[in-house]
Amino acid sequence: MVEELVTAGVGLACAGAVYFMAAARVVKQYERGVVLRLGKLASAVRGPGFTMIIPGIDRMRKVNMQIVTMPVPAQEGITRDNVTVRVDAVVYFKVVDAADAVVRVEDYRFAVSQMAQTSLRSIIGKSELDDLLSNREKLNQGLELMMDSPAIGWGVTVDRVEIKDVSLPETMKRSMARQAEATRDRRARVINADAELQASKKLAEAAAAMSDQPAALQLRLLQTVVAVAAEKNSTLVLPFPVELLRFLERSGLQAQAQTAQAEAERERVQPPAGSTAPEASPTPEVPGTPEVLRTPVESGDGIGPLPQLEELPEAENLP
Repeated sequence: MVEELVTAGVGLACAGAVYFMAAARVVKQYERGVVLRLGKLASAVRGPGFTMIIPGIDRMRKVNMQIVTMPVPAQEGITRDNVTVRVDAVVYFKVVDAADAVVRVEDYRFAVSQMAQTSLRSIIGKSELDDLLSNREKLNQGLELMMDSPAIGWGVTVDRVEIKDVSLPETMKRSMARQAEATRDRRARVINADAELQASKKLAEAAAAMSDQPAALQLRLLQTVVAVAAEKNSTLVLPFPVELLRFLERSGLQAQAQTAQAEAERERVQPPAGSTAPEASPTPEVPGTPEVLRTPVESGDGIGPLPQLEELPEAENLP
């Protein structure tokens, strides 16, 4: 009798252990357990930790509540400005209602993937190429709104959608490269023209200043010669203009006449004692002589003409 009781107790213990092992479930922190009892959804969703179900009657599905990163395969489409492109993206979503994710949709991951692909093709057809290349933030927001509306009914919320890459045909890439090159060339020409305009204004101001002082032009010429001669790697041939010689000749004659006139004025103001100034006689005119040279000059010895241009060598015979 005792042996039968011991055997029955051992059998019950084994059956209890088997039942416990079949009924015990552990739900992780990032998961939720959805229990279907005889095919019907149980009222409560099991939270993380240890839980028990009825073996053979209850079935529990664990739903991951973490954010899922899902790449969207590249989709080929035609933009609104008739350009064929291939665009791929990535979707970030998570389950917010585990019961709806199990009951309302067969496979929520596959559903989100297909919805992302169709939404991406739709956004490609509604956008232009420039928007795909430069205005991606607006397209990402549009994709998120298009995907989030049906996903809410599945217990899924779309956290973020990002367009990763836009592939263009080679012909379109070459066309865009030529367009960018032409744009940069236009900017360079505009900048160069602006620089020429500013330089011309400065040169006009410099020319006006040099016209008031002709010697400034000669000084600028000499500075240019010094700058060129500083290299010492080439032979410099500098044509010496005849106008420069004539300018120097006139400058020398005018300086000599002014000096003689100043001396005559000084002697006339202070004449020597006991001497009388003779009357001035007109200076013989020489063709081509400046007015300053034809003016008679008084001196202590008498009135005499200043040196004339005939006494100097011709400008053409100058070295």
